[in-house]
Amino acid sequence: MIFCAGRGTRMKTLTADRPKPMIEVAGRPLVDHALDQIGGVEHRVANLHYLPDALEKHLNTAGIETVFEDTLLETGGGLRNALPQLRADVVFTVNTDAVWKGPMASDILSEAWDPEKMDALLLTVPFDRVHGHLGQGDFDILPDGRLARGHGSVYTGVQILKTDTLNGIDETCFSLNLVWERLFETNRIFGAEYPGHWCDVGHPEGIEIAERLLKDAH
Repeated sequence: MIFCAGRGTRMKTLTADRPKPMIEVAGRPLVDHALDQIGGVEHRVANLHYLPDALEKHLNTAGIETVFEDTLLETGGGLRNALPQLRADVVFTVNTDAVWKGPMASDILSEAWDPEKMDALLLTVPFDRVHGHLGQGDFDILPDGRLARGHGSVYTGVQILKTDTLNGIDETCFSLNLVWERLFETNRIFGAEYPGHWCDVGHPEGIEIAERLLKDAH
């Protein structure tokens, strides 16, 4: 599931004529940088809302199904709305406002995924390998691999999630944070550490930072 529906208001004038996933970093749309991180995933679906035409054409050319949202549903609602197209009990979810330098995110998560004990596995990166992020950390990974709210690492925007975790939520529009909070209660939310570098491109200044990161030989 590739999240492409947001209005990208933090990008200011850059999203006046295009959705955020079509903003270019190092000559490529942000959505392509996100797609690089799930290169081994064959069945991919993206949700659309704001200025969808060019993005839909771009994604369809890459063989990606799209589902349009009349109103923004946030990440949780958007995922649930796309379940008929996804046709899966377990999915990757991917945000489209970051640039990566290192191994493929889906490979790291797949290697660490254990469905017997996990309902969600989130990929995080320690602050010393985070670039362009304006906020605090999101989580800490505990010694047993379980995830806790904390400030030691930043969520990269990629996870593996069982879709039945959406059951029992009455709201139509809701964030996946609501799902995670329920999983904290059952101790079935885990974290995996990304070994490379990650750059937040959710704001205009992040573009130049990301381009420097991609050029840096080290």
